[in-house]
Amino acid sequence: MSDGVRRVGRAERELVARGTRLNDAVRHLVADHRGAVEAVRTALAPIHDAEVKRELDAIPVARLQDVTEGRLRVGHVQEGGLRTVGAVLEAGPYRLRQIPGVGQRTVDQMLAAARRLAEAVQETVAVHIDVDRPEPSTTALVRALNVLVEAGPDARRAVAKATALAERLEPLLADAAPAAGRFRMLLAGREKKARALAAVTDIRALLEEAERAELPELFAQASVDLLRGPSDDIAAWVDFELRSAEYYSLLAEISGRSPDAAAAQGFLPDEIAERVRSQDLDDSHRRVSLRGYQAFGARFALAQRKVILGDEMGLGKTIQAIAALAHLAAEGQSHFMVVCPASVLVNWTREIEARSALRVMVLHGPDRHDAFADWKGRGGVGVTTFDALRGFPAPGGGEVGMLVVDEAHSVKNPKAKRSQAVALWAERCERALFMSGTPMENRVMEFRNLVGMLDPGVAESLGEGDALAGSVAFRKAVAPVYLRRNQEDVLTELPSLQQTDEWEELSASDEEAYREAVRAGNFMAMRRAAYQRPEKSAKLDRLREIVQEAGENGQKTVVFSYFRDVLGVVEEALTTGSPNGLPVFGPLTGSVPAARRQQIVDDFAGAPGPAVLLAQIQAAGVGLNMQAASTVVICEPQIKPTIEHQAVARAHRMGQVRPVHVHRLLATGGVDERLVRILQEKTRLFDAYARRSSVAEATPDAVDVSDTELARRIVEEEQARLGL
Repeated sequence: MSDGVRRVGRAERELVARGTRLNDAVRHLVADHRGAVEAVRTALAPIHDAEVKRELDAIPVARLQDVTEGRLRVGHVQEGGLRTVGAVLEAGPYRLRQIPGVGQRTVDQMLAAARRLAEAVQETVAVHIDVDRPEPSTTALVRALNVLVEAGPDARRAVAKATALAERLEPLLADAAPAAGRFRMLLAGREKKARALAAVTDIRALLEEAERAELPELFAQASVDLLRGPSDDIAAWVDFELRSAEYYSLLAEISGRSPDAAAAQGFLPDEIAERVRSQDLDDSHRRVSLRGYQAFGARFALAQRKVILGDEMGLGKTIQAIAALAHLAAEGQSHFMVVCPASVLVNWTREIEARSALRVMVLHGPDRHDAFADWKGRGGVGVTTFDALRGFPAPGGGEVGMLVVDEAHSVKNPKAKRSQAVALWAERCERALFMSGTPMENRVMEFRNLVGMLDPGVAESLGEGDALAGSVAFRKAVAPVYLRRNQEDVLTELPSLQQTDEWEELSASDEEAYREAVRAGNFMAMRRAAYQRPEKSAKLDRLREIVQEAGENGQKTVVFSYFRDVLGVVEEALTTGSPNGLPVFGPLTGSVPAARRQQIVDDFAGAPGPAVLLAQIQAAGVGLNMQAASTVVICEPQIKPTIEHQAVARAHRMGQVRPVHVHRLLATGGVDERLVRILQEKTRLFDAYARRSSVAEATPDAVDVSDTELARRIVEEEQARLGL
């Protein structure tokens, strides 16, 4: 027996067998993922085809003249009863030739033009999943998507790692094949034996590397997740309702019908767009998938280092910032700082915790300096307010991986101390990401002040005439530092309803009013305590910000509250405390006659430009259509979930051409948090199930919990928590 054969014993054969088993697991995982993706495509095809047909059936046959630059005559075809492009395609060449006055050449030209239009529609038509009217076809699509959404980003990462591993492992296993058996090695030639022994050594190293990275466990779990379907149709629909954005994101990716690339990239010049596209984006510290335009936004922040992300409200600026932070953390950066208004501080901490594996620390309140020292020593994402930032020492060069400034238009005044503090931090940080959903094109001086904190050279080059010269000239001038996308440009499969819980930390004045209500055992007073002292109300501050941003984006807003006195406070704040002076309609309350209510809604809808409608949620939640509004604010959580559903449905209904954004204002640590948790635990899923049955729709109270019991329970719990 040769020396080479003696070296191939049981250990080597077992090594090849282990490599083969791992490779089989890799192949099964890739096949499982491919099957799940193919199931989505199969379910999508008939829905997409039906949408294409609907579009083509709506295009008049005269459009074929545009495609052929007027060379095609369609009069005879119209007289023959074929009035749409869809009808022409369905008729086909034989029927077209039967129409008097239509020759073979016209038939050929007409069908060629119709097919070109059909191809364009195929590429651009968007599939919308109607959650209120589930059909067998859309149910099949939602179920297929549910498998991939449930498997999550971990499955995608596992497939990517499996594919990369297979590229290295399969050639080694082919070379090592003789070493899998004693007699095969005996029969192999000298060169094959040498190659087999070298491959065995490489397989051992590759297996050790895979085991250190825990890849076998990752692959096994991903396969299990991909093979585990939803328990039933309703479970899939409920999950779709709760996180529709993830479903639409996945659908856009799989369908390949992405938005226009130039629009998704903010119409940046080619050289900047190319640099951004080539920027790597590590997702190992991120827990959610990104839409294509969101990944581009995160790459823009990384590649350009100091930028303003100005996406329209609702496009996910926060997740783009988190994606950039997660990438830098994967590269070894340890310290990050987020600066934001106090009204969104809690939202930032919750978003970072939910959507990434990053450590987050709140640097706010009386213990903020101790928290800052802890953050400085241990790292993570510090989240603080503009005012608190002024009290912290500015970092040394290279110490902070990225500074994120939310609602950056708040620091547009260079003379303000908060602006000076942000400018100093931006100068000292390696990267800075300013975020603002407020359009900046028509405010050149304010915009120059923000840009000056990031790139003085670009700021100096901006003159008053740049914005006036048109958006193309403006975008070209600011392209190195500014990226803005609009919803209509980038959301091809548009989620029609987006709901955000806006968690606010009560001010000291709010807390005092709340404690008084708890001491008195007054549940209703507890629910509206956050508005009792308007001059220091955290919720009211956030409400103003939402209304102002919606107004600056040309959107109308409906504000709902259960309480008439809360609406009075809101009206006062918006009419006397708003610099923009948006027209305010209402309030619609139970005491307003029905005819007058409709007149108020009509006046609101007919108002040119942005406006605000105030409405008591019980009075306006039924019977009125408010689809002129695309922003809804609910001032406090409702005891009955059906009240909220009905109110939102007033704005989000057929005829609404823009997506509706619902902001529910919630205070941490008190009645709102308890109410939301109890309703989530006891009724949210059940309500979502029950709303799909005719019985529940006929008797909405059947899915709501007892008002009296809920109030008594929460009052007792809060009195105990506060020692009252």
